[in-house]
Amino acid sequence: MNNKEKWIAFYTILRREIRRFMRIWPQTLLPPVITMILYFVIFGQLIGSRIGSMAGLPYIQFVAPGLIMMSVITNSYSNVVSSFFGLKFQRNIEELLVSPVPSWIILLGYIAGGMCRGLGVGILVTIMALYFTSFSIHSLPVTVAIVLMTSLMFSIAGLINAIFATSFDDISIIPTFVLTPLTYLGGVFYSINLLGDFWRDVSMFNPILYMVNAFRFGISGITDIDIIWSFSMVVLASIILFLYALYLLEKGSRLRS
Repeated sequence: MNNKEKWIAFYTILRREIRRFMRIWPQTLLPPVITMILYFVIFGQLIGSRIGSMAGLPYIQFVAPGLIMMSVITNSYSNVVSSFFGLKFQRNIEELLVSPVPSWIILLGYIAGGMCRGLGVGILVTIMALYFTSFSIHSLPVTVAIVLMTSLMFSIAGLINAIFATSFDDISIIPTFVLTPLTYLGGVFYSINLLGDFWRDVSMFNPILYMVNAFRFGISGITDIDIIWSFSMVVLASIILFLYALYLLEKGSRLRS
């Protein structure tokens, strides 16, 4: 395939992914926004008014970046895992794999589709957050870079989950038993400086902690983790996941019957 044909293949996959979640936007875009509004009401206003401040910020301003990042993570992941497994379940993936489209084009197309949904929901949640609190951007480059890298990383993770899944139940195991606990324990609702030494050290193994803190630094200038270290962890994890996902697509052992 020449470069023009590769671009057409990539654009076709991306357009299909965007149309897929936009066509059913009441199921893909609206529920996460409503969920985040409930978080802002409960944790931001009701509980936050009693907590007061966290790390020198009003509590609602402290949790807002984490809630935005939570929406980006969950929607980037869920879009790719559901879409790719659906293609696999219907046996349409075999037609795609035997086509002349390179595996890396297929991978990039699905990643970009997941990022579009994750970032789209993140923007909607950010707009709703401005109704509950106000915040200014401390560092726009850091804010944009970390949210893009986070969306990229979890889009790849969603595709890997879809490759290994053998039933629709399998695509809910990771979000339920891995992604959700890591998110809640990733510094969204608290500063890890409140933890004891042991649990603070354990928290350092949570990749979401680095993303949330980098995003919080980009918005408010407050972080528990060094920014360079945060970006290093996210970039390294994204590269490893990308290469592994590409290997799985090239091998195709779990995709071809």
